[in-house]
Amino acid sequence: MRAILERRSAPAAPWARRLGSFSAVLFLTAALAHRFALVETVPFLWLLGIVGFLAFCGLCLAIVAFVQIWERGVAGLKAASLGAVFSALVLVPYAVSGYRIVIHPQLMDISTDISRPPRFEAAAALRAPPMNRLGAISQDDALLQADAYPDIAGRRYEHARNVVVDTVLELVESRGWWLLSPMPAGDGTGDVTIEAVGRSYLLGFPSDVAIRIEERWNATYVDMRSASRYGRHDMGENAERIRRFLNDLDRRMERLGS
Repeated sequence: MRAILERRSAPAAPWARRLGSFSAVLFLTAALAHRFALVETVPFLWLLGIVGFLAFCGLCLAIVAFVQIWERGVAGLKAASLGAVFSALVLVPYAVSGYRIVIHPQLMDISTDISRPPRFEAAAALRAPPMNRLGAISQDDALLQADAYPDIAGRRYEHARNVVVDTVLELVESRGWWLLSPMPAGDGTGDVTIEAVGRSYLLGFPSDVAIRIEERWNATYVDMRSASRYGRHDMGENAERIRRFLNDLDRRMERLGS
């Protein structure tokens, strides 16, 4: 009789592949569902924790499988490699988030006017635990913001208030932000505050945005505030949202003046 030799496989290899591929599928599914508002933020945060744990376990099992393959000369290199790749890809956003937590201060409410930030009225009425409370910006947070984001400042335009209001509304609409406040009238004088909900680009975490437009000394001034609904650390997201919005507003106002 002819003997048939079956090469043994590393026991950890198939489990590494299963956990890695499952965590990747779960991460993509949960991220897309949250991005399109099919899953609430709190359950999504729990899912992120589960996904991160599964991906970490998959990566550890892949390392164990590589050791078993090296020491025993068994099969399973492909399965272990797939598990390592899937797990590592899933863990990349966690590593990026950890890096952003380190380089940015622990803030979740950013305003171009620290002493007199734009007021949240509609957003404050909608917030309930476990969402962050909206209130005045503390002196400690104001000092942290001034040190970390010295470029975050309001704008002054030599245009009528109604022109600036219309341009701001166009920008809000182009970003797909959800308006919370009623559509303000484009004519008249005085202050106008536009409230909206913006979402982060990748995972869609919500933040409330308030844009104050007011006439002072024959000019129109724009101040902006962005506050995260969840978490004690925005990882620089609110400052970046304000920076991009106001830079785009500058470009549009320049075209109107040319």
